[in-house]
Amino acid sequence: MPVSDIYPTTFDEDVPTETTTNHCPECDGRVTPSGDESVCEDCGLVVDERRLDRGPEWGGYDEDERRRTGGVRTVARHDRGLSTTIGHGTDSRGNQLSRRKRRQLARMRREHSRGQYESKADRNLMHGFTEIRRIVGALSLGNSLRDQACSLFRTAQSESLLRGRSIEGIAAACVYAAIRCNGLPRTVDEVATLAKVCQPRVKACYKSLNSELGLPAKPITPREFVPQIASELGVPDRLRNEARAFASQAQEAGVTVGVQPSGFAAACLYKAGEGTMLGQADVAAVAGCSTATVRNHWQTLNEVVD
Repeated sequence: MPVSDIYPTTFDEDVPTETTTNHCPECDGRVTPSGDESVCEDCGLVVDERRLDRGPEWGGYDEDERRRTGGVRTVARHDRGLSTTIGHGTDSRGNQLSRRKRRQLARMRREHSRGQYESKADRNLMHGFTEIRRIVGALSLGNSLRDQACSLFRTAQSESLLRGRSIEGIAAACVYAAIRCNGLPRTVDEVATLAKVCQPRVKACYKSLNSELGLPAKPITPREFVPQIASELGVPDRLRNEARAFASQAQEAGVTVGVQPSGFAAACLYKAGEGTMLGQADVAAVAGCSTATVRNHWQTLNEVVD
């Protein structure tokens, strides 16, 4: 028997034979598979798609979700977020465990906590990353800057910069280095206040990181500190914009080189608020400087503006 009698030349085994799936719902044309899609030959309508969904099988809005994939990888953990978490008194569905099972889980947690650090370097990473997350959370800096600070701490450890220095000082210095590399208006005093070491030690650790690693730190201008100080003082937008204009004029004149940016920004706000209830002591307290610093910068600013 000829093969053509068994399989007609117009028959395609890849095309479904059902009428509901073989015809286009728009023009009643023929639907043929093309790669991962089923397309109408006449009008080009895509009837069906059979692509793989490589996203998560759960959603954050689902309260009854059963996540089987774990958290995402992150550089803010010493093991990059691949550690195992052992529960306490309930299973995955919330049912209470027996006393024998709870004792078994307690022994497993103890052994897991002892064996999750392969070396002393991993323990130092864990301690340093914990300090970084605490400081970044207190300053409300965001996860992106936290990851940059953790990566910098890991690089400092690989370059043997932790020898002879405290882990808390290097962690605080990494946070301040990430702030400087992103050009954020934050001072070293704000970071040192939250750190577990004194300010001179944080400065010394940052100086070592900057010289040994060659950090792309950006200079911070007084103009960037004006909005932060103005927000804490509650001054109107008119004075804030005027103070930023004074800071820009001073920067163009070159008188802001080598000065404390927050102190000069306070002088700009004091200059803009002359004739109001804004005093030198008020702006100096928010900027973290003395009234003499504000007064000296105010005199310099008067010469530039006039």
